[in-house]
Amino acid sequence: MARIVYATALITLLGVFAGCPDPYRPESRIVPETGRETAFIPPPGASEIDLAEKVEISRKTYQQDLEYLVGYYTRTGNNMKLQWARRELSALKTMPRYKYILGPTPGEDYQPITPIPAADDLFYDAQKLEKEAGLVRGIRDKNKLRLALDKYEQLIKNHPTSDKIDDAAFYSGVILEELGDYMVALDYFKSAFEWDAETPYPARFKAAYILDRQLHSYAEALELYNEALKIEARFDRHRQWKDFAEQRIRELQRLDEGEN
Repeated sequence: MARIVYATALITLLGVFAGCPDPYRPESRIVPETGRETAFIPPPGASEIDLAEKVEISRKTYQQDLEYLVGYYTRTGNNMKLQWARRELSALKTMPRYKYILGPTPGEDYQPITPIPAADDLFYDAQKLEKEAGLVRGIRDKNKLRLALDKYEQLIKNHPTSDKIDDAAFYSGVILEELGDYMVALDYFKSAFEWDAETPYPARFKAAYILDRQLHSYAEALELYNEALKIEARFDRHRQWKDFAEQRIRELQRLDEGEN
């Protein structure tokens, strides 16, 4: 009888401990399931840009504080907590970080008219990162590409009158297209030729291609292909694009005639 009582008590205790979170394992904390997300009301007057920028600042602060914690535990020799901090920091660096404000910031007055040394530095840093990412599209180092994209976006955001913003917009579009973010890539390609109508880059061709092949907006694609042939096809280095655009114009016109 005593053995039965003892076994029952032991099983009960094991059940209790199994259900209790381990205070030394942060990931084991139990969060009550509510069945729905809590709706938080943003502060009065807060715009989407305000909220997105606050998220970005919080991310940077969080990462910096974890790095400080890693340094502290390294110095004090607390190996267990050092491993926790390192794992959390590693997870933070690899988790998705979405850019909620896509493309150039709305409302800004972008004019590529002024040589700005700080903007030039960002541009050449981005170019260097792109080169380090590799030469073959599709197998380039995506982390390097994202770092380059961040440099281009900093340039555009912080120096809206730099004579490099149209260049940065085009290369941002190229990277985003490779990463599969077609809508944002389209926005950047359009910005490149809107900011510099005589851009030496095939920005109209690229925008038309995305509208045609990825978004199936054939009417707008046809319009941009024709515009590209008038403006960008003047450059010999775009001959391949010129040939492709002429072929697609004929195909899209036949398609339109067939539908009518």
